[in-house]
This record gives sequence, structure tokens and C-alpha cells, in this order.
Amino acid sequence: MDPARQVIAELAANAATHSRVPGRDFRLTLYVVGGTLRIEVTDTCGDRLPHAQVRTADAESGRGLVLVEALADRWGVTQGPRPRKTVWAQLNLTPPEHRNACSGARGALPQEPRR
Repeated sequence: MDPARQVIAELAANAATHSRVPGRDFRLTLYVVGGTLRIEVTDTCGDRLPHAQVRTADAESGRGLVLVEALADRWGVTQGPRPRKTVWAQLNLTPPEHRNACSGARGALPQEPRR
């Protein structure tokens, strides 16, 4: 799976599972600045700060932030304004010259003259 999709899924699942307050949702924000994708998930449980945990091999859950830590170039938590917190992750985007030739990049496919 694409690392960005996996990070989004893990952060959203964590917010839905561990920071759920009846009548309140979480906010997912994605944006690109320069060559970096920033993923932010904001919820209203600022008193519950997430942290990566080492789990036993047979544990059925608890690996989400370990995955985020492995896939993201940087991640962290920003508190406030009360009662909110934002868990964020940043992924450096692959430069265009390294993308798959089937991505539609100019010159990636042989050109045949049109008839």
C-alpha cells in the first residue's frame, strides 16, 4: 500500500478509536508544501496524547503509530487550542524523475506519429 494512504488510515483510525467523543468528529487535513505532504488529524481529546508502543508479537492491536513512525519522514503532536490536539505526519514526495514510467510523465512512453 502507498505509504501516504497507510499513514492517513492509521491516524484516522486512531482518532476514531481512541479519541471519540459523542457528537464530535475529527478533521483530516492534507496539503503539500514544496516537496512535502503533510497529513493532519485533529480531534477534541487533547488530554489523550498518542505515543508509539512496542507490542508483543501476538498483540491484536497497538501498532498504528509504530507504522506511522516507520513510514513517515517526521511525525508528532501539536496541542491546542483546548480541548484539541493535532497528530501530524510528513512524507517527502518522490521527485518526478523517479516515478513510474507509466505515470504519464512527458517522454515516458514511445511516441508514434499520428495519421
